[in-house]
Amino acid sequence: MDLGGKTLFISGGSRGIGLAIALRAARDGANVVIAAKTAEPHAHLPGTIYTAAQEIEAAGGKALPLVLDIRDVDAVDAAMAKAAQHFGGLDVLVNNASAISKTPTLETEAKRYDLMHQINARGTFFVSKAAVPYLEKSANPHVLTMSPPINLDPRWFAPHVAYTMSKYAMSMTVLGMAEEYRADGIAFNALWPRYGIATAAIEFAAADADQLKHCRTVDIMADAFHEIVTRPSRTCTGNFFIDDTLLAECGVTDFTKYRVDPTQSLRVGMFLAEDDLPPPGRH
Repeated sequence: MDLGGKTLFISGGSRGIGLAIALRAARDGANVVIAAKTAEPHAHLPGTIYTAAQEIEAAGGKALPLVLDIRDVDAVDAAMAKAAQHFGGLDVLVNNASAISKTPTLETEAKRYDLMHQINARGTFFVSKAAVPYLEKSANPHVLTMSPPINLDPRWFAPHVAYTMSKYAMSMTVLGMAEEYRADGIAFNALWPRYGIATAAIEFAAADADQLKHCRTVDIMADAFHEIVTRPSRTCTGNFFIDDTLLAECGVTDFTKYRVDPTQSLRVGMFLAEDDLPPPGRH
């Protein structure tokens, strides 16, 4: 199964993982809605919704760029309606938009706390809610959220409790809606990387530019996304997938193609349990 002719709505897809997912779908001939705030070039980060749309169409898909702040519920509803009307429906929602500030409690300002919770928790909930009436009409409806498995080990809370709370709120949305809409056949799943993913935003935020050498490329997340959303929605819901574990189950044994620099060690990601080990094979 592929995504030819399917319509995807991706929040925050003007660059990074969101754009990689969009391009992977475009290579199948999908219709892709890029809904993000980046209408004008960022001072330090490449890409806007319009350059993303150009790349999607060059890759073989059809694109609809929409300026959207997912904190605005009325704008979310309007964007979802416009997307469905433009392409004649909706098949896949990717909750990719996210805000991050990994600060300890005394260094967490109210505006940063509010931004993370408004985008991560509130935004994911209301974008998903807005999509449901359209997904109900799809033959294979999927919602995929970029959030981690819920791990209550205190070590994932102590250094940045506000950020962790907001990411787990995204995951709880997946857990709850997967069960709520199980009988309707709408799949709700989460996807999370085992190791750091090299994006322009990470490069900009990192104090050491060499950090990217210890990461995997965005392609591993795009390939994992494709595997998930092409599965039958009624039999694939409520899962918290880890990128390489999923791909290993699909037959991948050599992950070096996803390395930024195969000579460097990989930077371990966040929120995984200590006994959640990488799959066998070359990494």
